[in-house]
Amino acid sequence: MLEQAETKLNWYALYTRPRFEKKVEVQLDEKEIETYLPLQTVIRQWSDRKKKIKEPLFRGYVFVHVSPRDRISSLRVDGVVRMVRFGGKPSVIPDDQIDSIRRLMEGGASVGPCDYLQYGDAVEVTQGTFAGIKGKLIEKRNKRRFVITIDAIRQSLSVEIDPGLLRKLG
Repeated sequence: MLEQAETKLNWYALYTRPRFEKKVEVQLDEKEIETYLPLQTVIRQWSDRKKKIKEPLFRGYVFVHVSPRDRISSLRVDGVVRMVRFGGKPSVIPDDQIDSIRRLMEGGASVGPCDYLQYGDAVEVTQGTFAGIKGKLIEKRNKRRFVITIDAIRQSLSVEIDPGLLRKLG
Protein backbone atom coordinates (compact mmCIF):
# COMPACT_ATOMS: atom_id res chain seq x y z
CA MET A 1 0.00 0.00 0.00
CA LEU A 2 2.81 2.43 0.91
CA GLU A 3 4.67 1.57 -2.30
CA GLN A 4 1.52 2.30 -4.34
CA ALA A 5 1.24 5.75 -2.72
CA GLU A 6 4.90 6.47 -3.55
CA THR A 7 4.40 5.67 -7.25
CA LYS A 8 1.07 7.49 -7.75
CA LEU A 9 1.53 10.60 -9.89
CA ASN A 10 0.46 13.89 -8.33
CA TRP A 11 0.57 17.48 -9.53
CA TYR A 12 2.89 19.83 -7.66
CA ALA A 13 3.82 23.47 -8.23
CA LEU A 14 7.44 24.51 -8.56
CA TYR A 15 8.36 28.08 -7.70
CA THR A 16 10.88 29.45 -10.21
CA ARG A 17 13.24 32.36 -10.48
CA PRO A 18 11.62 35.39 -12.17
CA ARG A 19 11.21 34.91 -15.94
CA PHE A 20 12.56 31.32 -15.81
CA GLU A 21 9.25 29.48 -16.28
CA LYS A 22 9.78 28.55 -19.95
CA LYS A 23 13.43 27.58 -19.39
CA VAL A 24 12.44 25.36 -16.47
CA GLU A 25 9.72 23.73 -18.56
CA VAL A 26 12.21 22.91 -21.35
CA GLN A 27 14.71 21.40 -18.89
CA LEU A 28 12.02 19.30 -17.20
CA ASP A 29 10.80 18.08 -20.60
CA GLU A 30 14.39 17.05 -21.39
CA LYS A 31 14.36 14.99 -18.16
CA GLU A 32 11.06 13.45 -19.37
CA ILE A 33 9.11 14.93 -16.47
CA GLU A 34 5.52 15.83 -17.36
CA THR A 35 4.94 19.56 -17.00
CA TYR A 36 2.17 22.05 -17.47
CA LEU A 37 2.88 25.73 -18.04
CA PRO A 38 -0.33 27.58 -18.97
CA LEU A 39 0.53 30.46 -21.31
CA GLN A 40 -1.59 33.46 -22.23
CA THR A 41 -1.19 35.68 -25.27
CA VAL A 42 -0.68 39.31 -24.39
CA ILE A 43 0.13 42.40 -26.44
CA ARG A 44 3.26 44.25 -25.34
CA GLN A 45 4.04 47.80 -26.39
CA TRP A 46 7.58 48.79 -27.20
CA SER A 47 8.61 52.27 -28.28
CA ASP A 48 8.52 51.29 -31.97
CA ARG A 49 5.97 48.48 -32.18
CA LYS A 50 3.35 46.25 -30.58
CA LYS A 51 3.89 42.53 -30.41
CA LYS A 52 1.85 39.52 -29.30
CA ILE A 53 3.81 37.32 -26.92
CA LYS A 54 3.05 34.25 -24.83
CA GLU A 55 3.70 34.63 -21.14
CA PRO A 56 2.92 32.43 -18.13
CA LEU A 57 -0.57 32.72 -16.71
CA PHE A 58 0.92 32.26 -13.22
CA ARG A 59 4.25 34.06 -13.08
CA GLY A 60 6.91 32.15 -11.19
CA TYR A 61 5.22 28.74 -11.30
CA VAL A 62 5.50 25.55 -13.34
CA PHE A 63 3.35 22.50 -12.59
CA VAL A 64 4.90 19.01 -12.57
CA HIS A 65 3.19 15.61 -12.59
CA VAL A 66 5.45 13.26 -10.64
CA SER A 67 5.35 10.61 -7.95
CA PRO A 68 6.26 11.63 -4.40
CA ARG A 69 9.42 9.54 -4.75
CA ASP A 70 10.49 11.27 -7.98
CA ARG A 71 9.69 14.87 -7.09
CA ILE A 72 13.29 15.54 -5.95
CA SER A 73 14.52 15.22 -9.54
CA SER A 74 12.22 18.06 -10.57
CA LEU A 75 13.97 20.33 -8.06
CA ARG A 76 17.38 19.69 -9.64
CA VAL A 77 16.79 22.03 -12.55
CA ASP A 78 18.40 25.42 -13.10
CA GLY A 79 15.87 28.11 -12.26
CA VAL A 80 13.78 26.11 -9.78
CA VAL A 81 13.77 27.77 -6.36
CA ARG A 82 11.62 25.31 -4.41
CA MET A 83 8.48 23.24 -4.42
CA VAL A 84 5.37 24.97 -3.07
CA ARG A 85 4.71 23.71 0.46
CA PHE A 86 1.99 24.11 3.06
CA GLY A 87 2.44 22.90 6.60
CA GLY A 88 5.98 21.79 5.79
CA LYS A 89 4.81 19.27 3.17
CA PRO A 90 4.77 19.61 -0.62
CA SER A 91 1.33 20.79 -1.66
CA VAL A 92 -0.49 18.33 -3.91
CA ILE A 93 -2.68 20.03 -6.52
CA PRO A 94 -5.83 18.03 -7.31
CA ASP A 95 -6.06 16.71 -10.88
CA ASP A 96 -9.43 18.41 -11.40
CA GLN A 97 -7.91 21.85 -10.74
CA ILE A 98 -5.22 21.31 -13.40
CA ASP A 99 -7.92 19.95 -15.75
CA SER A 100 -10.05 23.05 -15.12
CA ILE A 101 -7.15 25.36 -16.02
CA ARG A 102 -6.49 23.33 -19.19
CA ARG A 103 -10.14 23.42 -20.25
CA LEU A 104 -10.37 27.18 -19.73
CA MET A 105 -7.14 27.81 -21.65
CA GLU A 106 -8.02 25.45 -24.51
CA GLY A 107 -11.61 26.73 -24.66
CA GLY A 108 -10.43 30.18 -25.62
CA ALA A 109 -11.86 31.85 -22.53
CA SER A 110 -10.47 35.25 -21.67
CA VAL A 111 -8.65 34.35 -18.47
CA GLY A 112 -6.16 36.17 -16.35
CA PRO A 113 -4.74 35.79 -12.89
CA CYS A 114 -6.13 37.82 -10.02
CA ASP A 115 -5.35 38.03 -6.33
CA TYR A 116 -6.45 35.13 -4.16
CA LEU A 117 -9.21 36.76 -2.13
CA GLN A 118 -10.91 35.48 1.02
CA TYR A 119 -13.62 36.84 3.29
CA GLY A 120 -12.32 39.67 5.45
CA ASP A 121 -9.47 40.67 3.11
CA ALA A 122 -8.75 44.37 2.76
CA VAL A 123 -9.11 45.28 -0.95
CA GLU A 124 -8.80 48.26 -3.24
CA VAL A 125 -10.60 48.91 -6.52
CA THR A 126 -7.95 49.24 -9.26
CA GLN A 127 -9.92 50.46 -12.32
CA GLY A 128 -13.05 52.26 -13.35
CA THR A 129 -15.24 54.80 -11.58
CA PHE A 130 -14.39 53.43 -8.12
CA ALA A 131 -10.59 53.23 -8.63
CA GLY A 132 -8.70 53.88 -5.40
CA ILE A 133 -11.61 53.09 -3.07
CA LYS A 134 -10.54 50.78 -0.26
CA GLY A 135 -12.78 48.44 1.63
CA LYS A 136 -13.20 44.91 2.92
CA LEU A 137 -14.38 41.81 1.14
CA ILE A 138 -17.41 40.60 3.10
CA GLU A 139 -19.31 38.20 0.87
CA LYS A 140 -18.71 36.06 -2.16
CA ARG A 141 -22.02 35.96 -4.02
CA ASN A 142 -20.88 33.78 -6.92
CA LYS A 143 -17.73 33.08 -8.86
CA ARG A 144 -17.93 36.34 -10.81
CA ARG A 145 -19.03 38.99 -8.34
CA PHE A 146 -18.01 40.13 -4.87
CA VAL A 147 -19.48 42.44 -2.31
CA ILE A 148 -17.12 44.81 -0.49
CA THR A 149 -17.70 47.32 2.24
CA ILE A 150 -16.40 50.84 2.18
CA ASP A 151 -16.20 52.74 5.45
CA ALA A 152 -17.33 56.34 5.23
CA ILE A 153 -18.56 58.55 8.03
CA ARG A 154 -18.79 55.51 10.28
CA GLN A 155 -21.23 53.89 7.89
CA SER A 156 -20.80 51.06 5.48
CA LEU A 157 -21.74 50.73 1.87
CA SER A 158 -21.74 47.55 -0.04
CA VAL A 159 -21.30 47.28 -3.77
CA GLU A 160 -21.07 44.40 -6.14
CA ILE A 161 -17.90 44.64 -8.17
CA ASP A 162 -16.07 42.43 -10.63
CA PRO A 163 -13.23 40.58 -8.80
CA GLY A 164 -10.87 41.41 -11.67
CA LEU A 165 -11.04 45.04 -10.55
CA LEU A 166 -9.94 44.25 -6.99
CA ARG A 167 -6.43 44.17 -5.58
CA LYS A 168 -5.67 42.64 -2.20
CA LEU A 169 -4.03 45.07 0.22
CA GLY A 170 -1.25 44.17 2.64
